[in-house]
Amino acid sequence: MCELLAMSANVPTDIVFSFTGLAERGGVTGPHVDGWGITFYEGKGSRTFKDASPSSQSHIAQLIKSYPIKSEIVVSHIRQANRGCVSLENTHPFTRELWGRYWTYAHNGQLSEYEQKFISSRFQPVGDTDSEMAFCWILQQVVQQFGDTAPENMNVVFEYIAKLADEIRTLGIFNMILSDGIDLMAYCTNNLCHITRRAPFGKATLIDTDVVIDFQKETTPNDVVTVIATRPLTNNEQWQVLSAGDWRVFRLGDIRIEHSAV
Repeated sequence: MCELLAMSANVPTDIVFSFTGLAERGGVTGPHVDGWGITFYEGKGSRTFKDASPSSQSHIAQLIKSYPIKSEIVVSHIRQANRGCVSLENTHPFTRELWGRYWTYAHNGQLSEYEQKFISSRFQPVGDTDSEMAFCWILQQVVQQFGDTAPENMNVVFEYIAKLADEIRTLGIFNMILSDGIDLMAYCTNNLCHITRRAPFGKATLIDTDVVIDFQKETTPNDVVTVIATRPLTNNEQWQVLSAGDWRVFRLGDIRIEHSAV
């Protein structure tokens, strides 16, 4: 399986610390060696870095670990291929334009018997993964439901996407991160957790490599930063673990919509 990482913050924030831990799972502390990618939002724009090489060995990943790109929303993924070959076009995150915004998506899991379900005309997959086909199908369904103009109340859109995700997880494992550059949605089938850091900030220690950070020295008292990951990245903090069917929508670091299946 793959692993996910995402961030929502109320001020432009770098993800160097968390990505440093995730990258180790791409070949050192984990088997996710079939590529990686990361997308940073900056206003309505976004910048994406991808590599079909393992994140633990990638020179591009080394840039991300050493250069603090600041963003309010980040989506990242390390891949262990199960559907589709190892190639750049099959690395996550995937991005499409909808309603004048870039939508970014990453998926962890494996689906079966999906080819006849994921039919889409407006949004076409470039690679050959179940993940990208599911993303295109989700956006196709959203357009059919809401039309070519975004509704004023985006809550109804994310509630509808959650229903689509419920359908998809009947085909297998579907853990998803999705963002339109304003909100960040996390949907869980089996492995997803999050942590929100706010004042008073303390120290955190990565699980996968010997790195410690004192967030009090890196933040202001008003900062709010939420990190979402497949598995906890630190060993001295309390991560909130989601259950099957749980989903959250974050904006500026805080939970905006919260749904628990149980």
